[in-house]
Amino acid sequence: MDHVAAANEVAFRVGFTGHSGHLRLEPLLPVERPNPLSCLPDFIIPPAFPQETPESAKEYLEVNYLQPKLDPHEFSVENSGQWWDFDWFDRAKIQLEPSAPRTVVAPLWELPFRRAKNTTPSGIWNPSSMEIDMMEVMEGAQDSGTMPRMPGPAKDFVRGSTNNRPFRPGGINVSQASERNVPEGALSGDWVREVVHGGLAQNIPPTFKKGLDLGSLKKYPCHWRCADQQRSEAKDSMDDPNTYSVQFDDLFKRAWECDIIEGSIDNGSNQDKVENESLIVDALPEAQHSLDNMVVSEQRDAQAELGAQNDDTKKQEVEAWALVGGNDKIVSHFYDLVPDMAIEFPFELDNFQKEAIYYLERGESVFVAAHTSAGKTVVAEYAFALSSKHCTRAVYTAPIKTISNQKYRDFCGKFDVGLLTGDVSLKPEASCLIMTTEILRSMLYRGADIIRDIEWVIFDEVHYVNDAERGVVWEEVIIMLPRHVNIILLSATVPNTIEFADWIGRTKQKKIRVTGTTKRPVPLEHCLFYSGELYKICENDAFLHQGFKAVKDIYKKKKSSAVGGHSGTKHGAPFSQGGSHSRQIDSSTRGRSQKHSGHQITHNSSGTSGTSQNNSGLRRSESSLWLLLINKLSKNSLLPVVIFCFSKNRVDKSADNMTGTDLTTSSEKSEIRVFCDRAFSRLKGSDRNLPQVVRVQNLLRRGIGVHHAGLLPIVKEVVEMLFCRGVIKILFSTETFAMGVNAPARTVVFDTLRKFDGKDFRKLLSGEYIQMAGRAGRRGLDNIGTVVIMCRDEIPEESDLKQVMVGKPTRLESQFRLTYTMILHLLRVEELKVEDMLKRSFAEFHAQKNLPEKERLLLQKLRQTTKKIECIKGEPAIEEYYEMALEAETHRQPILEAILQTHSAQRFLLPGRVVVVKSQSAEDHLLGVILKTPADKQYIIFVLTTDTASSMQAPVSLGKLQEKESQNFQQGYFITPKGKRGMDEEYFSSASSRKGTGAINIKLPYRGSACGMNFEVLEMNNKDLVSICNCKIKIDQVGILEDASSIAYAKTVQQLLEKKPGGSKHPPALDPVEDFKLKDIVLVERFHIYNKLLQNMAENKCHGCIKLNEHILLMKEQKKHKEEVNALKYQMSDEALQQMPDFQGRIDVLKEIHCIDPDLVVQLKGRVACEMNSGEELICTECLFENQLDELEPEEAVAIMSALVFQQNKTSEPSLTPKLAQAKKRLYDTAIRLGQLQAQFKLAVDPEEYARDNLKFGLVEVVYEWAKGTPFADICELTDVPEGLIVRTIVRLDETCREFKSAASIMGNSALYKKMETASNAIKRDIVFAASLYVTGV
Repeated sequence: MDHVAAANEVAFRVGFTGHSGHLRLEPLLPVERPNPLSCLPDFIIPPAFPQETPESAKEYLEVNYLQPKLDPHEFSVENSGQWWDFDWFDRAKIQLEPSAPRTVVAPLWELPFRRAKNTTPSGIWNPSSMEIDMMEVMEGAQDSGTMPRMPGPAKDFVRGSTNNRPFRPGGINVSQASERNVPEGALSGDWVREVVHGGLAQNIPPTFKKGLDLGSLKKYPCHWRCADQQRSEAKDSMDDPNTYSVQFDDLFKRAWECDIIEGSIDNGSNQDKVENESLIVDALPEAQHSLDNMVVSEQRDAQAELGAQNDDTKKQEVEAWALVGGNDKIVSHFYDLVPDMAIEFPFELDNFQKEAIYYLERGESVFVAAHTSAGKTVVAEYAFALSSKHCTRAVYTAPIKTISNQKYRDFCGKFDVGLLTGDVSLKPEASCLIMTTEILRSMLYRGADIIRDIEWVIFDEVHYVNDAERGVVWEEVIIMLPRHVNIILLSATVPNTIEFADWIGRTKQKKIRVTGTTKRPVPLEHCLFYSGELYKICENDAFLHQGFKAVKDIYKKKKSSAVGGHSGTKHGAPFSQGGSHSRQIDSSTRGRSQKHSGHQITHNSSGTSGTSQNNSGLRRSESSLWLLLINKLSKNSLLPVVIFCFSKNRVDKSADNMTGTDLTTSSEKSEIRVFCDRAFSRLKGSDRNLPQVVRVQNLLRRGIGVHHAGLLPIVKEVVEMLFCRGVIKILFSTETFAMGVNAPARTVVFDTLRKFDGKDFRKLLSGEYIQMAGRAGRRGLDNIGTVVIMCRDEIPEESDLKQVMVGKPTRLESQFRLTYTMILHLLRVEELKVEDMLKRSFAEFHAQKNLPEKERLLLQKLRQTTKKIECIKGEPAIEEYYEMALEAETHRQPILEAILQTHSAQRFLLPGRVVVVKSQSAEDHLLGVILKTPADKQYIIFVLTTDTASSMQAPVSLGKLQEKESQNFQQGYFITPKGKRGMDEEYFSSASSRKGTGAINIKLPYRGSACGMNFEVLEMNNKDLVSICNCKIKIDQVGILEDASSIAYAKTVQQLLEKKPGGSKHPPALDPVEDFKLKDIVLVERFHIYNKLLQNMAENKCHGCIKLNEHILLMKEQKKHKEEVNALKYQMSDEALQQMPDFQGRIDVLKEIHCIDPDLVVQLKGRVACEMNSGEELICTECLFENQLDELEPEEAVAIMSALVFQQNKTSEPSLTPKLAQAKKRLYDTAIRLGQLQAQFKLAVDPEEYARDNLKFGLVEVVYEWAKGTPFADICELTDVPEGLIVRTIVRLDETCREFKSAASIMGNSALYKKMETASNAIKRDIVFAASLYVTGV
């Protein structure tokens, strides 16, 4: 071969590549040619573009990318006045590259001693290059771990699109994700062997259903040299030490020749490759070949040893993904470790805050668990500051929209903040984004490009993961976050913080630092308010028994001094203050005309509660009780106070009962009036005079506030802001105030310790109590916070009070469940599987954590060897026999129970009846005869054991026994002449027919042998019977049981042997219909199957074998080993996941309604379902594809759509037009059909309940009138639903209209698109869409 020298020759070809016209130099093949120089080009094409310099490159980037151009027509001077609000990303005309290059040329690094041939005379090394697929470059990237795709359109930068692929979640191995798309044959090399050796070509491409028949491949002669073969050759050649006497010059020569071979193989054909390889391998000296292999072998062994050590070290390191803080060195040297803080705080940081900030500076994820008002928000602020410093983005997620709005107001003056909720989108391009968790989940599933820039995601109120309805969102988001995103979790104190952090660390494959504090910034004291006094019962998390004893004594004295009528009151009933009875009173006052006026509610309440007052006896009126409490708190300077009531009606009624209370000064009244006027000035005239607005303002002027979900959003915000200003002294609230608003008070009061959770009344959980009690005590203002529990007529039990006050908080529990939207989003991407999501859920954490241990145990089980069964009769048949025995046992018990319950069975189970019984020592059945039937159902049975006699009990010989018997009895035994015997007469007959006494003189079980057979006389229960045969024999009870006569034994054995046809089969069984009178067809069929199995077992050669017991034990051992291996494999497989059956059922449902095809490819209907987030996705999708909205006007369509988002169960019946009533019925029928379909595929769904839970038509009339332009005050009179719920439903309805618009655009339904746009504009007006005070300010 003539090598092309690289000194004075140009060994390349010039060409163009890519859309931009870049030059590419292709090296020529250094193979043998007649005249290699004749193939060189005669000229070199001049460069297509001028030479680039750093200045020209910088200018190009600035002009094309850093200065985006706007459309000159839309943003001209003439049209500028028309654009008062626009989306920057939608209008910007950024010139992106048309497409990404598919390949890139990269230099190859070489060992120094191999660079000589590519070095110029001046000593400069010119490396070789190779072409690399861009897919490999992007999949191997370590920056974000994203799936390889170009950025999408600018308008989808923030929200994403269903056309985008989601980013690869962190923690999923890149190799595992890529291997899913590569067939197993390609990974194992089988396809390469097929190509070389010839064979049928692959004719169907992946994802195609049809292909081309390409025929057979051409066969290439080749020789495979495997690594094991080379290593064995190297090992064999080590015997001769002279083999390795090689000079280093030979090594360099060998390396240079290897490069030539590699170049020729890469650029040549398959045939040249194989021939060149075989030539070089044969031409190499044996010494060089052996030495090279030895070096490679030693290197591999060293690398394997080092890798094993690294694996062990790595295994020890990753055992604990949650690293608990508490490092005093970090606290003491904090300012040395973090000298340049991203933001300075005007106060001294707590220890846990310093630790968290230090870990954030190191780029680690943090879990902060601390009590309410302990300062967890400081960690979130520092993450915002770090993202601004690093020019990245940070996302703050909250479970409630109120928290998002409040945090936006708090951070707005410090950082570049944006807000993203369901109905508000402010500054989405900001570096610090505040959003709800559902919005972040949608962005992750839709592959929003803004995810690329996110450095921190802050989860506030993580303990909200326990919420049954929305807790799954937190798990989904944590699982779907890409690897480059760091996580900050802020939570109240929970007992399993380490467990939850360990789950996150294992899921994301990154360490989670756990820090926090159990110390409250303001200590709490807990009191009982009873009979006008406060009794302290708990302080500093220590229960005070003396305080509880004091209030208990007062209660007993008061009860004993009471006059009559109290015998029915249960002493010490737990948690019964204002319990369910009061809620029945509240619900009875509910009505359309009673929800606005406080005086009407008070009047009706007092009228309906007369019976309750008579029953309670000493119960004070609500107004006097609250007045007594407020006076006590005011006297002790314990105001302001938050009073938690667990009912919206009770909150309103309690506030309205405070008619004579006025707690504000004149200056505070003026401040409240001015604030309310400014806040409500943005409302229309009619909306300012709404009954709720007027009523709340009257309460606020007296220093009293109410806060619950039924209030209008603007009214709630006014109450929250005034309470934070300190002018509201008493606030009646539901528990949402403790979760959604950061507004501590001096005192917290619990109206009761029972609540209705949507299903039933129950006691407060310790975590719920601690969350609400934590609002007591203002940091920096109060030295101690006071928590008061109202006691009306009864005192809670001490154990119940201890449980809620000093008990353990609620554990974080997984609420993960599969949804159709989740399944469809994951099916859109081949690299992600639904099984991956299930495995990484918190519910599967412990099972997945134990997988390495199970894998080790499985390998250990597989290495175990079981003893081989050696049959003495030829080929082993024990497995078949054992399987038949197991199957027969499954039939035996029910058949035997049914037979023994019949009257016919008892007349057959008499002495002399031939039966088949179960062996007590092995899985075998034996032939026997009933000897005696005692009253206790313990049958005495004579049984044949084995077919060869053994020395089980050294039986006496027949001659000796006759001599012995002739000595004992005067008469002997004689043989009756044959002519004088009857057919049924005994073969042996006694000389004297002695009548037996009925006694059993032999010791049971009695074993012996006769006629070459072993037998046994034993007691058996009727449950040990296997079969009752259709024949009887004559037996000698006296000879067998009393005299132990071997003659009687021999005769019985001989008669039983005669009943075995063919020597192995058992006599036929009694007929189940004619003999036992069975009527059940299924039972009769099982009876025949059972007896057939018994006959097959009797014909098997293992039946009666002397080694049967031994082989059965071995078979059981093998089966147990196999079952353990299969159980471990099952536990390690996807089928063992808890929700896998639910997943399979949902997949079948999606196939049935054509959201996916049989190959699990998402269809058009599935893409539409991915757009549905506010309502039930299946009902929404079916509604669209059945064209149920086509015949409706926009107002009617949006009204019927309200059933998808409205959530309250019990409402007044709306009055509907015939058209709306028909649409309602059609939508309800669709829900019933979908519920029945899910129940058909074994999902736990009740069709009626499914329809009721997902369709609530209580606001159809209200929304219809609102869309037609009816004032808000008028639509409130149409229903008993509170005003706040009406507003929230209409706001969510606007989001549903946007989702239906997106779905219409995917479906290509322009009429529906315009209808949804019109409907959205019709409902977006007035007080319903009034801007938040937190966002716009007051």
